[in-house]
Amino acid sequence: MHDFAATSVAPTSTAVLVPAADLAVRRAHLRELDAPTFYRLAALREAVFCLEQGATDADLDGRELEETTVLVWLEDPHGRPVAQARVLADPEAMRIGRVAVIAERRRGGTGRRLMAEALAVCHELAPRLPVHIDAQAHLEAWYGSMGFATVGEPFMEAGIEHVAMVRPLSA
Repeated sequence: MHDFAATSVAPTSTAVLVPAADLAVRRAHLRELDAPTFYRLAALREAVFCLEQGATDADLDGRELEETTVLVWLEDPHGRPVAQARVLADPEAMRIGRVAVIAERRRGGTGRRLMAEALAVCHELAPRLPVHIDAQAHLEAWYGSMGFATVGEPFMEAGIEHVAMVRPLSA
């Protein structure tokens, strides 16, 4: 099963270029989160994946319950999550997935900052492992700009075309 990753960057009528510098970085295991924080993160993912992109698969797949899973998110000055990703530790690779950025925070560096933070978690947890991501196909070049290389043919997941990508240790 693949872990879909998305930061749909298509322009929208609500998109506003807001710099990512005003955002606080947060990271935690699920067991460390209070219920309101987890609810806000789940609501962010639902808004992006289900409501906006029409994903056909359930977002909550149980992987947050794994001891090694780390959630990474960015909050605005009011404490509202505006971007989030999860980092999974698999036996032979780290995996970043469930990458979501709210519409009004796209194209201002928020997604790139989120990915930098998620990659830092990967490096801290397993510096000798490559990082895998199943990227929405329209974001292939964007992920490529961060050192990821496509390693397979496009496939459908959650009703959205994806590509498997890997960021080798040297990236």
